[in-house]
Amino acid sequence: MTRPASSAAPQGAAIAEGGKAAVRRPFRWKDRMGLIPIAVFLLVWEIVSTLNESYEYFNPIFLPAPSDVVKEMWYLGQTGLITESIAASTVRILLGFLIGLVSAIAVGVLMNKYARVEYWLSPILNLLGPIPALALLPIFIIWFGIGEVPKVLLIAWTTFVPVLTNTLDGLKSVNPTLIRSALSLGAKERHIFFKVVFPSAIPSIFVGAQVSLGLGFSSLIVSEMMGAKSGLGYIIVDARNYFKMSNMFVAIVLIGLEFSLFSYLLKLLERRLVNWRQNGVRNAVEK
Repeated sequence: MTRPASSAAPQGAAIAEGGKAAVRRPFRWKDRMGLIPIAVFLLVWEIVSTLNESYEYFNPIFLPAPSDVVKEMWYLGQTGLITESIAASTVRILLGFLIGLVSAIAVGVLMNKYARVEYWLSPILNLLGPIPALALLPIFIIWFGIGEVPKVLLIAWTTFVPVLTNTLDGLKSVNPTLIRSALSLGAKERHIFFKVVFPSAIPSIFVGAQVSLGLGFSSLIVSEMMGAKSGLGYIIVDARNYFKMSNMFVAIVLIGLEFSLFSYLLKLLERRLVNWRQNGVRNAVEK
C-alpha cells in the first residue's frame, strides 16, 4: 500500500516542477514576436524588388525594396514628420479605443443585469452595428467638424460593437454551478459579480478587444485620410497626391509595427489578468 504512494509523490513533484518550469521559461523574442517569419518576408520582398529593378517585370517605382523604405524612413525621421505622425495617431487610437472599451463593458454589464435594457438596446445595436466606419465618418465630420472629435468617436464606435458582443457572451456563459456555489457559501450579489461573473467574462472581453484593435486602426487610417493634417493616414494621402511610393510604404510599415506593438501589449495584459487559465487551481485560489 505504501509503494504506490511513494511512486505517486515523484509524479506530483514532477508535475509541480513542470508547472514551475512552464511559468519560468525564458522569454524568447523570436517565438513571441514572430521575428523569423517577418525576416523571411522582408528577405523575399527585397529579392523580388531587386530582381524587378534589374529585369523590370513592372514599374520598379510601384514596389520599392525594404532597404529603400528604411532609407526613406530615416530621411522622414530627420524632418520630424514620423515622430509627429506617430504621436498624433497614437493619441487618437488610445483615446478612441479606451472610450469604446469602457463604454462597451459598462453597457454589457447593464444589458446582462437588466432585461429591459437589453430589450431596448439590442435591436438598435443590431441595426447600427453592421454599418461600416467609412459610411459614418462623413456624418461625424458634418456633426462635429474637421478635428479630433470625429476621429476619436469613430474609433470608439468601431471598438464598442465587438467588445460589447463579446462582453455579453462572456457574462452569459458563466457556469451556473459557480454562482450557486458562491450563493451557498453566503456570498452577496456584488461579491458574486466581482469574484465570479466578471472574472469569468474577462477572456471574452479580451477577445473582443483584440478584434476591435484591428478595426480601430482601420478607422484611424480612414479618418486621417479624409480629414486630417497629421497622422500616418495623412502621410499615405500626401504620398498618393505626389506619387511618393516610398513614403506610402513607410506609413504602411509604421502602421503595421504600431498595431503589432499594441496587440502584443494587450496580450501581455491578458496573460497577467487571466493567469489562472494557464496555472490552474494554484493561482485561482486566493491567498
